[in-house]
Amino acid sequence: MSLRNAARAVARATARPWGRAAVPSNADVAVAPLRASGRRQISDVPGGSNGDDAWASKMWNTMRARSRQRSARAFHGTSNAASEAGSATPTSGGGIMVASGHPSSHPQVLVVPLNRRPLMPGVIMPVRVMDERLILEIEEMKARGQAYVGTFLKRTEGESENVDPSDDMHDVGTFAQVQSVIRIPDISDTLKDDGDKDGEMSQVDVKAKAEARIKAAKGSGAEDSGGGATLLLLGHRRLRKTATLRHQPMVVQVDHLKDPKVTDRDDDDVLKATANEVIATIKDLLKVNPLAKETLQYFAQRFQDFQDPAKLADLAASMCSADDGALQEILDTLDVRERLQAALVLLKKEVELGKLQADIGRRVEEKISGDQRRYFLMEQLKSIKKELGMERDDKTALQEKFREKFAPFKDDAPAHAVKTIDEELNKLAGLEPSSSEFNVTRNYLEWLTSIPWGHSSEERLDISQAADVLDADHYGLDDVKERILEFIAVGQLRGTTQGKIITMVGPPGVGKTSIGQSIARALDRKFFRFSVGGLSDVAEIKGHRRTYVGAMPGKLVQCLKSTGVSNPVVLIDEVDKLGRGFQGDPASALLELLDPEQNGSFLDHYLDVPVDLSKVLFVCTANVLDTIPGPLLDRMEVVRLSGYIADEKRAIARTYLEKTAKERSGVGEKEASISDGAMKSLIEDYCREAGVRNLQKHLEKIYRKVALKLAKAKGPEVSKQMGQARNKVIVAKKALETKEDELRKTSASAKSKKTVEAAEKEVEEAKEALAAAEAAVTDVIESTAVSDPIVVDAGAELIEYVGQPPFQTDRIYDQTPPGVVTGLAWTSMGGSTLYIECTAIHQNGDDNKKGGSLTTTGQLGDVMKESASIAHTFARSFLAKRFPGNTFFDDKALHIHVPAGATPKDGPSAGCTMITGMVSLATDRPVKPNLAMTGEVTLTGIVMPIGGVKEKTIAARRSGVTTILFPEGNRKDWDELSDDIKEGLEVHFVSTYDEVYKHALSAE
Repeated sequence: MSLRNAARAVARATARPWGRAAVPSNADVAVAPLRASGRRQISDVPGGSNGDDAWASKMWNTMRARSRQRSARAFHGTSNAASEAGSATPTSGGGIMVASGHPSSHPQVLVVPLNRRPLMPGVIMPVRVMDERLILEIEEMKARGQAYVGTFLKRTEGESENVDPSDDMHDVGTFAQVQSVIRIPDISDTLKDDGDKDGEMSQVDVKAKAEARIKAAKGSGAEDSGGGATLLLLGHRRLRKTATLRHQPMVVQVDHLKDPKVTDRDDDDVLKATANEVIATIKDLLKVNPLAKETLQYFAQRFQDFQDPAKLADLAASMCSADDGALQEILDTLDVRERLQAALVLLKKEVELGKLQADIGRRVEEKISGDQRRYFLMEQLKSIKKELGMERDDKTALQEKFREKFAPFKDDAPAHAVKTIDEELNKLAGLEPSSSEFNVTRNYLEWLTSIPWGHSSEERLDISQAADVLDADHYGLDDVKERILEFIAVGQLRGTTQGKIITMVGPPGVGKTSIGQSIARALDRKFFRFSVGGLSDVAEIKGHRRTYVGAMPGKLVQCLKSTGVSNPVVLIDEVDKLGRGFQGDPASALLELLDPEQNGSFLDHYLDVPVDLSKVLFVCTANVLDTIPGPLLDRMEVVRLSGYIADEKRAIARTYLEKTAKERSGVGEKEASISDGAMKSLIEDYCREAGVRNLQKHLEKIYRKVALKLAKAKGPEVSKQMGQARNKVIVAKKALETKEDELRKTSASAKSKKTVEAAEKEVEEAKEALAAAEAAVTDVIESTAVSDPIVVDAGAELIEYVGQPPFQTDRIYDQTPPGVVTGLAWTSMGGSTLYIECTAIHQNGDDNKKGGSLTTTGQLGDVMKESASIAHTFARSFLAKRFPGNTFFDDKALHIHVPAGATPKDGPSAGCTMITGMVSLATDRPVKPNLAMTGEVTLTGIVMPIGGVKEKTIAARRSGVTTILFPEGNRKDWDELSDDIKEGLEVHFVSTYDEVYKHALSAE
């Protein structure tokens, strides 16, 4: 038997001596605490349906023993109760016991405090009581007759001043009848009664335990540590407490409040309408909250009158789950109209709450039901397809996925690509997922459908805007900028652009790679970079065959997939350092890629489908052209980038490098600086290279040391603020990039102008957020800046930051002696000055066998060794013609040396310098001071043109040379140089060696 039947049996046993019937419909409510705490079933008799449960048997025995004890007490007190009907009789505990419910018989009531929800008149409600003394009072009253109490809701904290203990409760309460008292067994007491086989307790034991609990409560100040009891209370009418008569348990003097009678109730249309609306709302509430049905049923059984507004208001309030304050306000309200109106408001809120709860439950149930339904249907579909041999569910999903990916490009895709994709999709449908060919086909389709067939991004063909972008990113590089602007101009006039192959050649650190990114920004194209330095596998360019495990397409197909457009800017870095191995020659593979006539149908080995690369702008970088194969070089448009002079380096450092170094080091704009003298020394004594990469490293090194000093001065608190501010900048940049990508997609596909405008507005907001985040970083830097900025000056202070300078000067001689000449050379690092020293080999005695011989040192290459032989031959001929009596070359053996022997040297531009050194030694005449020369000489004395005029001119200026001799064939190259490079230099152009001799050695 369930727990509900056990509770009903207890109620019948308690009420049967006085002939009162229990309330079956609410018995389960009365024992709800038992159900919550025990969560077990108890049979009517021990050993019933669950009688073998030891815990349930002990519980049942305890409850039955207490029931018998209460019956015995009731039997002895019945006669006294009958003779003293209508009078108040003191209990053993000093309390009040009444036998009638008439108001005149209850001027004083025993208080049952309510922690939550006041008891409404006409409503039955279970109340949990833990005070053992209060429970004993009520049980004694119940044993002598009917027990009536007053229920009062406790005030919330802070509502009373605690002058009187009864002030902790509201003034208006409810006069309630105790229907039943059900003890909640204490588990510890139950377990201690194992020796009592009958499960019965003597009255002495009960009283002893009760007295022990009371003493414990008095001593500890707590209410009780036992199980307590559940009172089933039926509200009768309102009470107002007037005075406190006793505190433990509390007894108060009360006034019984009656509901005011409504005169002309039938004529009061407003009251009737309100009552009808309450009844209608209760009906609506029952639809969304079935739990209120029990309260309504009990009300109908007891009163059977839904037309009484007062009772109807109390009923409505009891059915609401409003807060305690709102319910207490209704209990305090005596005016029927106001009470009914307030109850209607609460009832309406309860209906809306129920609808919301029902809506939430319905949505959850629909989701669960929908998922379950989909699961069952999918399982059925799998079973049906399996029975019919049509197990294609996973493959069908894959096909739909590939078709959706290919759909945006299908209209612009070439016919052969569409045909190949359709064939592969049909092939995939016929393959088993477990076969190896299935994965190969699947990966193949992944790549085929990921390529943006015919989809190009919108270009920016604005010359002035592109020029601004290029100038903002790089200083100088006029040749490259002009070529890019020409490219844009052609596209602007034609209305469309085609791909080009531009190769930038120059020393390291001059900005070849970074200019590629600037080109992409100027054209508003996507950028992709890959390096071919040391590449020896053709498959990196052309892709692998699909038959290989782990096969992948080449770099260009990967580029199209990652950028999502067919017209990106592709930077092929270090093209002069291509390798060659047993996997093939990558340089030969680049021939098809970089040929404008062939890359319109570039064939990748993996795809095996022609791909159009004619709209791709290829930008290649190289340090030298000598190692690039001729056929490949023939397909490139070469733009040379020379090194920077000191003035250009200074401008680049001040405009770009120093600002970047400060930002990377976290140094504020005004917190530190480098003086002009220190910058000049840094450029001339530390960073003589043609590029500015080494200069950037030195600037970063300086500002790192500055940052160390600033961090020590500021303390660790600043780092947290700065970290938070910079994280906001990073988040803002990512958000801006995302919004710009969304704007591009929206502009390309959206039909609505409002959609594009909304996307543009979001981009502007993202830019403003980024600007605000960057401003916040600046504010943090400025707010935490030190008072005295750090200034790095030349001399000892600069040495402290970057160490001793690696070079003092390129000049070995202040005044070159006879036989020593300053030459100019071009290297991959830019230009440099090169001294050529010539001296006679000392001979002992009359041994002249070695006369006329030549020895070369300085790790010269084959070309320079040939130049030395030619120079020796021509110098002997020239000396014989100009000075017939001079037999120096016949008598002496010569030794030519080029300093810095650890550095390999080669090139066809040292002939003039070598001849001049030999003639200077033979005539014992030094070369004119601050003079340098370059040029190759034939056996007949013709001076041939050379390369690297700009680099050699820059090297001459850096070494303090004021006069330069160039071949006549390089006059056009000199004219192309900017004025700042040519400033302060005297240049002579020579076509024969006689002119060289005239400017270098002649006394005229």
